[in-house]
Amino acid sequence: MRLTKHHGLGNDFLVGLVGEIPAELPSFVREICDRHTGIGADGLVLGLPGVEDADLTMLLHNADGSEAEMSGNGIRCLAQAHAMAHKTGAISLEIDTAGGRRRVDIDSDGARADAAVHMGSVGSGPGVADQILREAGESLIATAELGNPHLVIVVDDLETIDIAELGARYEALYSQGINVECITARPDDNLDMLVWERGVGVTQACGTGATAAAVRAHEWGLVDEKVNVRMSGGEVQVIASEQPLLIGPTVYVASIELST
Repeated sequence: MRLTKHHGLGNDFLVGLVGEIPAELPSFVREICDRHTGIGADGLVLGLPGVEDADLTMLLHNADGSEAEMSGNGIRCLAQAHAMAHKTGAISLEIDTAGGRRRVDIDSDGARADAAVHMGSVGSGPGVADQILREAGESLIATAELGNPHLVIVVDDLETIDIAELGARYEALYSQGINVECITARPDDNLDMLVWERGVGVTQACGTGATAAAVRAHEWGLVDEKVNVRMSGGEVQVIASEQPLLIGPTVYVASIELST
């Protein structure tokens, strides 16, 4: 199998354009995503042939082998891998995911590409667990659904947050897991964000998380519709409309040939 490695603001993925799903996929993902004994990545994205009028079908697994519905960074990496493999240059792709169909507009020319993902509508999510409500006190807090579930919490100072401890503890309160985003509003419609991703842990960036955070922050009146979300890996822009748009970079890292 030939894989390429890409990242969106440090949120890195191994990407394979394949005709069928490999056997024993969860254990394969755990092996190759391990950062000490494998190649290392936050997850594996497979691009399968599209059905009906879709260009691709995305299958996403987290580093622990669990399947995820959607990734804003992962889908940009998949779009770049497809554009590079087929030498398309700028292209719009319709990609089916477990969270629904998404359109990705990508301008791929060289190792770095810029892409806009039409993220679909944002659902209400599973609701805030009672324990979290008690701990949050008067903090603004809500869940969101972008194919995958999110918990968005407004905090006064991100430097006081141990996102590894908080994220793991809050995720454990949900039977299907949840992504946790702690945010602080900055001037000029900007957000700072820390993120915990289910099945992975602390990551440098999360595209669906940035979208969830921007949409909820806009609903709370903290930011305008056009929001810059800054994470440890860098910054993306979200248009927090009814059908939000996620705009950010993706970077090609390497090509890997796996022996059988």
